[in-house]
Amino acid sequence: MEDKNNQTGRNLVDDYNTSREKMAIPEYGRNIHNMIKHIGTIEDREERNKAARTIISIMGNMNPHLRDINDFKHKLWDHLAIMSEFRLDIDYPYEPPRPSILTEKPKPVPYHTYPIRYKHYGRLLEQMIKAATEMEEGEKKEALVHLIANHMKKCYLTWNRSQVTDEIIYNDLRELSGGLIERGSEIRLSESREILSRARKKKTQRKYNPRQQQKQ
Repeated sequence: MEDKNNQTGRNLVDDYNTSREKMAIPEYGRNIHNMIKHIGTIEDREERNKAARTIISIMGNMNPHLRDINDFKHKLWDHLAIMSEFRLDIDYPYEPPRPSILTEKPKPVPYHTYPIRYKHYGRLLEQMIKAATEMEEGEKKEALVHLIANHMKKCYLTWNRSQVTDEIIYNDLRELSGGLIERGSEIRLSESREILSRARKKKTQRKYNPRQQQKQ
């Protein structure tokens, strides 16, 4: 009896997860993996199919929040195939995945690069300028040009904290618009110190406002 107890104790001590067989999808747990392994030992095909459907139901109950996802059942059957190491001989209701999907590298994501003349202004601002050049003359276009110029000044001061004149901004605007946008004599932009002051104020509020930090 003592030898039997010692043997049982050694088995318990040695039964670490690190010494067990690696699970294909750990999120389902070892019991599900063992149940799937047991299906492979069932000789009758109909019984195997029945057992597989039962396990699919259990897997679905483990993730009720995913039931609204498209092809939820399809994903479960794919997971079943993966956890069985693609060895189960059953009647899948869907085309089972190929084993190679586990080793295939993802396709590279296409990333469009466009030449940006002034990187501190960015691509989006260049698109806004292009849209302004295509507008008819009038108050709406003047308002948009004024908004764009002020935003350019803000971007400029974000990367260069020194003072910047309206003349520099409007020269850049003229260049980016291909000479289609000229400065109006009566249009004045926000003062540099005003823009910098607002930026510092926002930074201070963000730093000392715990509620705002929690939202972020």
